[in-house]
Amino acid sequence: MKNASTETWVVHGGEITQATRDLAPPIHPASTFERAADGTYPGKHMYSRISTPAYEQLEDLLRRLEGGADAQVFASGMAAGSAILQALRAGERLVVPRAMYWGMRNWIVHFASAFGIGLAFYANDDLNDLEAQLAKKPAKLLWIETPANPTWDVTDIQAASELAHHYGALALVDSTIASPALSRPLSLGADFVLHSATKYMNGHSDLVAGALIAKEDSDFWQRVRFARTHAGSVLGAFEAWLLTRGLRTLFIRVRTASSNALRIARELGRYSGISHVLYPGLPSHPGHGVALKQMEGGFGGMLSVRFRVGEKKARDVAARLKIFKRATSLGSVESLVEHRASIEGPGTLCPGDLLRFSVGIEPVDDLLMDIDQAIEARC
Repeated sequence: MKNASTETWVVHGGEITQATRDLAPPIHPASTFERAADGTYPGKHMYSRISTPAYEQLEDLLRRLEGGADAQVFASGMAAGSAILQALRAGERLVVPRAMYWGMRNWIVHFASAFGIGLAFYANDDLNDLEAQLAKKPAKLLWIETPANPTWDVTDIQAASELAHHYGALALVDSTIASPALSRPLSLGADFVLHSATKYMNGHSDLVAGALIAKEDSDFWQRVRFARTHAGSVLGAFEAWLLTRGLRTLFIRVRTASSNALRIARELGRYSGISHVLYPGLPSHPGHGVALKQMEGGFGGMLSVRFRVGEKKARDVAARLKIFKRATSLGSVESLVEHRASIEGPGTLCPGDLLRFSVGIEPVDDLLMDIDQAIEARC
């Protein structure tokens, strides 16, 4: 497999190195490891919070997927994002997008205030606004989320990363929605990639995990590693195994979901009660041109719609859907729908008339039939 493509490596779950020649990687549940008589660790590992063979094959797959120098897995996507924030020092400045995953946004605002980190917001799709924020005052890190949850704004990763570097900042991309099946931010100039691996990387609604991949080793990356080790936000051995299993079908799942989502986005445009279909794969989307440039193989399985008559219609449609399950999360094999404003609660930036769809891998005609009966019904 030495010269095989990354996709083939992922399908096989990495190189088979075990003496028993397992096609499925084994689970390594040990929390501690024996020292040799001289006090050294011939097996390389001391304690699983620091390092464990449960991560080795998985992190190598993640590194290969993103084309990075190193990777770390975490107990959740939030834990991965928190480790990045914990690596920042008091007095350093963070620049983040206005539209981004609500849970992470809330945590960033709280963390920045509590730990003396400067914070500035920029419009996701406005490079002029981004440059203005970077130019105001030195920043340590630029945070990019693209496509951005739940309105799917698109940020030009290459241009934004170049601006960050010009002003002395590192660039991180939350690429959860695109996944490495569609986009590789490190090849576009980013320094770090973050994933809520719960979503597309695993894809089966049975695991919570996070991942960070670095383009190269650095002092900041070692600070991130320190945060994971000493804050203890580590992934369990079984969860690491589940994530490796999920990754093996990543490309085929994401491609199917992306194809389904594009078809659905096109069909949703014919409903008079819908005012906006938000999907980067549509030529009408403001970020379509940038998405074409930096996404390959599709535009992802996430889309949102806004209803002309407001929040009640959105909620009623969600309640009438049968195949689309009303549940939090995204990126799994089954299709989900969520009225995000009510989930996010007070202070949400999400419009009340918006429904977010995570399109799965079911036959697309079944999904279209479900949407049609829910929208056309007299709610």
